[in-house]
Amino acid sequence: MLLETLLPLGKVDPGLRAPEVPLDLASIGRDARLLEDIGYEGLVVEETKDDPFVLMALAAQATQKLKIGTSVAIAFPRSPTVTAMSAWTLAKLSRGRFTLGLGSQVRAHIERRYGVPWSPAGPWMREYVNAVRAVWAHWQTGAPLDVKGDHYAINLMVPLFNPGPIEHPDIPIHVAAVNSVMCRMAGEVADGIRVHPVCTPSYIEQVMLPAVRHGAAKNGRSLETFQVCMKPLVAAAATEEELAPKVRDVRARISFYASTPQYRAAFAHHGLGDLADRLKLLSRAQRWEEMPQHIDDDVLHTFATIGTYDQIAARLTGRFGKVITHCEFSIAVKTDADKERLRDLARTIQAQSLDPVRRTILGAEAPSSS
Repeated sequence: MLLETLLPLGKVDPGLRAPEVPLDLASIGRDARLLEDIGYEGLVVEETKDDPFVLMALAAQATQKLKIGTSVAIAFPRSPTVTAMSAWTLAKLSRGRFTLGLGSQVRAHIERRYGVPWSPAGPWMREYVNAVRAVWAHWQTGAPLDVKGDHYAINLMVPLFNPGPIEHPDIPIHVAAVNSVMCRMAGEVADGIRVHPVCTPSYIEQVMLPAVRHGAAKNGRSLETFQVCMKPLVAAAATEEELAPKVRDVRARISFYASTPQYRAAFAHHGLGDLADRLKLLSRAQRWEEMPQHIDDDVLHTFATIGTYDQIAARLTGRFGKVITHCEFSIAVKTDADKERLRDLARTIQAQSLDPVRRTILGAEAPSSS
């Protein structure tokens, strides 16, 4: 079982993540019950090798209190009405425990993997989120359905396809973000952001959170319950010997992210724009095996949190405790001892207060960089 723990610094939400092979669908309910037993607040899953809405339905059916969510589902290949229906169904099944996490994906994947024409992601996502909410409002209250925008015109909902009101209609929407444009948009219309793993604490503090606050102020929105969720780049293992291959893996992951033009701003923030440009050229030449050697130890530790299991919880909270509310990482659970280790990790991160994070997001307190 591979668990990706989404640990809100002060409470705990875990998640399931598909590694190199697809998840064992038959085990998801059991894994979710284990997390509920350990004391995690929630479970999230990203869209990689399996449909995240199906995975969350399995988790919802098997649990009573565990919150569930997508982290993320890819928005643009799906109609807003299709996404609205999937989320509505999960909100009903989970009795209000579901959060809809949406991601835009990069242009190449939208055009070449999904076969959908590309458009600037920030304005598109704003329209998408508003369209989903308009469909929900129509189902819940009968509010007029008249979505008009550059991408969508939605104004038809006959009774046969209207599921009607549900007990828990206020479904939070989180948006995956790296750049300031998407962060501003999230501040305008969303309930949280899902920070990309390549974003460092100082980038979150100095670039992302100010953009969130700017967007919220533009629309007169409160950020009191706004969430900043992240799956950092982590290398963790039981022993120093077992840690070495994890470090090699995360070094390769950093080199891959640096080669992606959409993530360049996070590297340029640390004066590493030239490194990103060099790695982009290597990736275009498909010289993948050469890329990790360009990530020296300084760059490695700038973007990754590294430590043994008895160190990693404290290092994560120390690094991200003042700039995010939820932090995710993966740990294999194979034995009862692993289960207790996971329980201890959860308790350690639960002990971190959320108050400084809330004040930071609201703009009342600026954290120190780490």
